[in-house]
Amino acid sequence: MLDYLIQNGQVIHGSGGGPVEAHVGIQGEMIAYIGNELFPAREIIDAKGLIVSPGFIDTHAHSEFTLLADGRAEGKLSQGITTEVNGNCGLSAAPLYGEALEHREQDLEELGIKERWSTFEEYFRIIENRGIAINYATLCGHGNLRASVLGYRDKVPDSTALSRMKELLMVAMKAGAKGLSTGLIYPPGMYSDTDEIVELTKVLSQDPNRPYARGSTLGDMNGYPVYASHMRSEGDSIIEAVEEVMRIGRETGVHVHISHLKTGGQQNWPKIDEVINVLERSRQEGVQLTCDRYPYVASSTDLDTTLPSWAFDGGVQEELRRLRDPAIRAKLKADMKPREDDFWKNVFITSVTRPENKWMEGESFFDILSREGKSSADTLFDVLLEEKARIGAIFFSMSEDNLRRFLSLPFLMVGSDSAARCFSGPTAKGKPHPRGFGSFPRFIGHYARHQGLLELPEAIRKITYMPATSFGLRNRGLIKEGFFADITLFDYDTILDKATFGEPYNKSEGIAYVFLNGAMALREGALTGVLAGRVLR
Repeated sequence: MLDYLIQNGQVIHGSGGGPVEAHVGIQGEMIAYIGNELFPAREIIDAKGLIVSPGFIDTHAHSEFTLLADGRAEGKLSQGITTEVNGNCGLSAAPLYGEALEHREQDLEELGIKERWSTFEEYFRIIENRGIAINYATLCGHGNLRASVLGYRDKVPDSTALSRMKELLMVAMKAGAKGLSTGLIYPPGMYSDTDEIVELTKVLSQDPNRPYARGSTLGDMNGYPVYASHMRSEGDSIIEAVEEVMRIGRETGVHVHISHLKTGGQQNWPKIDEVINVLERSRQEGVQLTCDRYPYVASSTDLDTTLPSWAFDGGVQEELRRLRDPAIRAKLKADMKPREDDFWKNVFITSVTRPENKWMEGESFFDILSREGKSSADTLFDVLLEEKARIGAIFFSMSEDNLRRFLSLPFLMVGSDSAARCFSGPTAKGKPHPRGFGSFPRFIGHYARHQGLLELPEAIRKITYMPATSFGLRNRGLIKEGFFADITLFDYDTILDKATFGEPYNKSEGIAYVFLNGAMALREGALTGVLAGRVLR
């Protein structure tokens, strides 16, 4: 007796082939049967006209704290996502010691999170006790390591500090982290040099789980643990930034992964040929390399990333002190990259903390400038001061043609670059980037179906089997007997994102059912509220 029998669906297994008509049986947490025979089941689902796919895997998530605030993860589940890889861009849930924990206090307070922790083991216990609706894998953030040991100062670690960072990384790996991530445009990661990152990445090659990747019976594991990087530049210095990642891969032998691969700024769009050449040449030379990207031409991050890097030295309070000092403000203006009106017209505010500034959410920064009647620099400084530097923004700076080329790369996967949010509750705030609600239906519906950018089996491979093998997610990413029953059923004719920049909290169309560890998390397009997710150590 099966728990569920999915009948008459078009099965795409995830490894690049199909579709084939078959029945899929679920028993407990596992896929128990695939074939053409009918077996008795407690519930039968007629999947005629639907694609039966492995659950989608979001390779680039930021749900460390939103999942603790509200574990339902509705924005992700309603896209067909069953697993996230978190801990990206140098920020992870742990380790949190000293200034690293102090820096996160306001995030935790704003989301109503009362628990505190220092290690991944402690965090995993908390999140498992609370319950989550999706599977949670994570990298260890380099920013956490550095802030826990050195704080947020522009300082080269001595041998003692570097040894302590290595120890913290090894503890994280033993707890179940899948690798190391860096955020090299954010403090404190921006203060590290390549040698520091190489030394830390070498720790990954000592991980005891690594032989599984090398000797897998699946045959084409990319190898993990992974070094994933939000590079030092995604614009003017992008070639040098890509070369740095390749150097780390060559010197350590570790699988390297470029986060949200892009060419930011119109003046940098022509660099795509050279970027792709460097990537393909490095792979031919033996560098284990993958990338991810969200299917939109706008990015989203903190508004204060428009400041010079020295403004952040010492942490947020030092940043705010500099913004208040007239003499330092003058120096900041002199050192800032010149920004024309067209730049600010393409910057939109996503989130603020002060009620009196809520009118800014969804507005372009150019319109805010016009209302304030001050220079762009003074308005920027004053808004950052009012919001204590806690203000998010969307930046339209990318080329649609380049996006299509990146999505077509055989070694590129899809990542939302967003936190798990819900349609109501503590995480339903502001005007976040629509990628948190629409990335995967957009990739399939807009780029695969409407634009014919790639065949559906290849599109599915990029969001199931490929990320599972790249990040060492055992027994996931395939419709295969003996694998966990993470399964997404969707209508290929109708699947499409509905979230927009103006209205991001819109549910996608075409996702019919989602099973997660054998539990039905979405039924006939409606979320069931089941919290069947688990931490993937």
